[in-house]
Amino acid sequence: MKDKKIIFPKYFNVLIPAFQKAAMRAGGSAYLVGGCVRDLLLGIQHADTDITFVGDGLQFAHYLHNSLQGALTFHRQFQTATLRLESGLKIDIATARSEVYPSSGSLPVVSTGSLRQDLFRRDFTINALAISLNKKSFGELVDPFDGVTDLKNKLIKTPLDPAITFSDDPLRMMRAIRFASQLNFDIDADTFQAITDQKDRLKIVSHERITDELNKIILSPVPS
Repeated sequence: MKDKKIIFPKYFNVLIPAFQKAAMRAGGSAYLVGGCVRDLLLGIQHADTDITFVGDGLQFAHYLHNSLQGALTFHRQFQTATLRLESGLKIDIATARSEVYPSSGSLPVVSTGSLRQDLFRRDFTINALAISLNKKSFGELVDPFDGVTDLKNKLIKTPLDPAITFSDDPLRMMRAIRFASQLNFDIDADTFQAITDQKDRLKIVSHERITDELNKIILSPVPS
């Protein structure tokens, strides 16, 4: 899969020039990240587009809106924005950031960071992937945790020590099960052991977040 050519959806033909123009005007670098990259590599159509911008993500969103129009919403406290196009496509834009959890169960301290730092905070290796949208390096895959190999092996695995990953956000344990159900993947042995060890920490997660994940598991092809 490492040598597999990335085939973008047809609607990207219109978006790519706008991404590149906005990135140049904002003076930074734009990357397709997370689940949409995973699904591109798996040949699955992804509903939305997630972009991480190394630089001022809100400024990038502003310039992108100038090109594509649509409805733009800023979430300044999180340094993120959402652009909804008339076609129905939703583009989520986030400034590349790092997160430090000061204590177990606390909200993270967020600061701007590099692309690598942004990928470090992801839940699983198959989601810690990025594709360059920039003119000079367009299509280049960034894969610091060898997530492509885990995609090939159909394996759910955390990029860092699973005890740390799940301690930072216990809902990730349910997400591991959800991805295994949706994609028919196996869960890495160490990752599964950490879920077993930390399952009681789900008590600190809101009922709304748990219900959302549970519904997605139930709607997967093989919920069991």
